[in-house]
Amino acid sequence: MATTEVRPTEGFTERIDRIEISATLAVVNEAERLRGEGADLVDFGAGEPHFATPKHIKDAAITAIQSNFTKYTAVAGTAELRDAIVQRHAADFDSNYRREEVIASVGGKHALFNAMQVLVDHGDEVIMPVPYWVSFKDIVRYAGGQPVMVETDEARNFALTAEMVERAITSRTKLIILNSPGNPSGAVVSPEDMSEIVRLATRRGIWVLSDECYVYLNFTGRKFSLGSLQEGRERLLVAGSLSKTYAMTGWRLGYALGPAAVIKAMQKLQSQSTSNPTSIVQKAAVAALKGPQQCVEEMRQEYIELRGRVVAGLRAIPGIRCTQPEGAFYAYPNVSAYFGRGGMKSAADVAGRLLREAHVVTVPGEGFGTREHIRISYATSAKELDRGLERMRKFFSAV
Repeated sequence: MATTEVRPTEGFTERIDRIEISATLAVVNEAERLRGEGADLVDFGAGEPHFATPKHIKDAAITAIQSNFTKYTAVAGTAELRDAIVQRHAADFDSNYRREEVIASVGGKHALFNAMQVLVDHGDEVIMPVPYWVSFKDIVRYAGGQPVMVETDEARNFALTAEMVERAITSRTKLIILNSPGNPSGAVVSPEDMSEIVRLATRRGIWVLSDECYVYLNFTGRKFSLGSLQEGRERLLVAGSLSKTYAMTGWRLGYALGPAAVIKAMQKLQSQSTSNPTSIVQKAAVAALKGPQQCVEEMRQEYIELRGRVVAGLRAIPGIRCTQPEGAFYAYPNVSAYFGRGGMKSAADVAGRLLREAHVVTVPGEGFGTREHIRISYATSAKELDRGLERMRKFFSAV
């Protein structure tokens, strides 16, 4: 497969020019500029819960500060935290990881970055489904790898199958990235296909990295983690996060579960970058993982209600198509019916005009590998959701 030559910016390294600024960050920056000018925005761009972090988690952080738990810890996290991660995962998914098979990191993205830096070398191919989370492609490229895109079909709800993945495998395939439930589409890969992907990868000596940031926001009734598998464990890494599960996005606590040798290599890398996750946050994370879990289910149920509201509202706008997301908290409507109207030729044009004219923040699909869609986060109140949908309805009716 041909690679695109990257010409380094004068004075900078070649590797920094392999990547682009996150599409979501670009939207945040533009929205902040408009807010600074006094604009009243409805924000469907942010990929984070609208809930407050539960009180018992916040109390644990306050106690940590007051008891002076503010020093360095082990690079991979305290034994207490690593045990809590393992025990929570075992309770929810019937897995059996050991302490040396888990590392705590500064957010789920950090775990993914470390894993790919450890596993992906120059010229390695990495398979990922389209649409993909914005950072997958750039993290792979930063490591020197070559992303190999597997196109999913909107008509089939962006479902990924083992057969589709198998067709993309070559002699240079090093890693397969899975993300279920997925960002931005909310697509869920069936447990059968997930398991079969691990089996075919194991047979061919390929690694599988499962991003399970939204694993607790699965609306299908079939909650599943690849970490529950016994077969193929020697080639499997699971990356998780407390951000979406416990409304802790700003706390920055993620983790990875996998073979001890890979975890040790990730720990070596982390020791030379961030070192340990924040000590105070580690205590809060233990409280989240070991404390009452009712808050997780309550948030999930509200997201299900909001999903119905946003899908119905989008489908009521003439020309817009929207699949039914099966997890996470995003809708991914197809807005291509409006290309050619008012000078709009792409999702980026649509999102730009929605922001500037309707004051509704969305993320264009180009950042996720498609040009016909925009991403809408429905992690907001029902009132704010309705307000934004009405603005969108008026905008599209006028173009």
